[in-house]
Amino acid sequence: MATLIRSKLSNVATSVSNKSQAKVSGMFARMGFQTATDEEAVGFVHCDDLDMEHRQGLQMDILKSDASEEGAEPPLEGDIHYQRDGTGPLPPSASKDEGICSELSGQGKPKITAWEAGWNVTNAIQGMFVLGLPYAILHGGYLGLFLIIFAAVVCCYTGKILIACLYEENEDGEIVRVRDSYVDIANACCAPRFPKLGGRIVNVAQIIELVMTCILYVVVSGNLMYNSFPNLPVSQKSWSIIATAVLLPCAFLKNLKAVSKFSLLCTLAHFVINILVIAYCLSRARDWAWDKVKFYIDVKKFPISIGIIVFSYTSQIFLPSLEGNMQHPKEFHCMMNWTHIAACILKGLFALVAYLTWADETKEVITDNLPSTIRAVVNLFLVAKALLSYPLPFFAAVEVLEKSLFQDGNRAVFPNCYGGDGRLKSWGLTLRCALVVFTLLMAIYVPHFALLMGLTGSLTGAGLCFLLPSLFHLKLLWRKLMWHHVFFDVAIFVIGGICSVSGFIHSLEGLIEAYSSNVED
Repeated sequence: MATLIRSKLSNVATSVSNKSQAKVSGMFARMGFQTATDEEAVGFVHCDDLDMEHRQGLQMDILKSDASEEGAEPPLEGDIHYQRDGTGPLPPSASKDEGICSELSGQGKPKITAWEAGWNVTNAIQGMFVLGLPYAILHGGYLGLFLIIFAAVVCCYTGKILIACLYEENEDGEIVRVRDSYVDIANACCAPRFPKLGGRIVNVAQIIELVMTCILYVVVSGNLMYNSFPNLPVSQKSWSIIATAVLLPCAFLKNLKAVSKFSLLCTLAHFVINILVIAYCLSRARDWAWDKVKFYIDVKKFPISIGIIVFSYTSQIFLPSLEGNMQHPKEFHCMMNWTHIAACILKGLFALVAYLTWADETKEVITDNLPSTIRAVVNLFLVAKALLSYPLPFFAAVEVLEKSLFQDGNRAVFPNCYGGDGRLKSWGLTLRCALVVFTLLMAIYVPHFALLMGLTGSLTGAGLCFLLPSLFHLKLLWRKLMWHHVFFDVAIFVIGGICSVSGFIHSLEGLIEAYSSNVED
């Protein structure tokens, strides 16, 4: 009886604490949810993990409570539906940042509308990396425009089939959600022989994309500052060092509350900058070089353009969390349709009018083509946006690394980087600083925005957006798929694989050549 009373009191206290936390952080959570998703959607990558862990903790509490009340046997490992590894409760340190996504857990908390979900997807696929799309048209012509449309269609489709992998039919013939994240889907595909392999592959791809995104922010900051003030005796490498010095405090971040409120302002500023660039291009419509846009491709550089275009559409990694927190999940397909149609139109128009304006003189970052009178102002806004956006992928990468290497219970490779009081140890802080310095070194030795963007898009972008969703869809649901779905999945996997390998090889060759030239200089 005493055990039963203690269990009841514990459950009541937990419920009251959760409700109080939700009320206190509700305003920040709503703002953070709608704005933490920047161009790479890294905020939702982190929130997706926190959401799953929160659900796991709730499920464990319920199972323990039921076992205490009824005297039942402890649940078997396979009965714990919300566990990442099926190994037991969360460590205490796993919930230290739950307040960031207090509305994402989906149990008794506010849901988002289809319009709010669409806003987040739009932020993810309409980010500042669209500035590299005119450069893709330079090497692809009309085929580059077609690829922008094709990538939108494929990414929209793979986003839908990825969500379909979250659901299965139960014994009553009802479609129910049995998985909560990209990692869950990957693990389910590799089970029972390799139950953790899929999740590890997804996590590695996620870390690579996040770190490369940080490097791109440093590269673009140095590039924009150097081209804004060419008369100053400061090189692009020096500007990158200055930018990294500004970013070094990111190593001390404990959560994203301090930076998420800037995300909406950054996004709106970026839309204004895009409008300014298009307006300038339209003012020179009489001089547009239509004859320069041809049906030809640069065989050596076009594969790099494929990676650039694919990278600008990456959003699949956070879609499971987003769909799970919609008020009406049935509206997810419609939301994906209109967001990708809008992205396709806007990206195609932006890339085309910018290329028509500068033709063969189009640079890797299109704002570098603007007249010096307005270039400095526009580039300064973009640098501010890049610096304010850097903490999001950096913090998400740090969280994934810490949880997989330092906080994974008995399976952790290294000792816990947090002390008993929850504070980060000095050597853990040193590792964070080392990650910031690593992004600087990469930006210094390979200061080529388009090549890095193409490499990342070909490697992790194509994998997470094309290859893995189609493969998982075939593996989990092949018995229920219509023949045309099987055809689409196989075609996407084959075409995506060819584009990924080709883009990766050519991007890597370009990076090696660029590195060699830098060493010689």
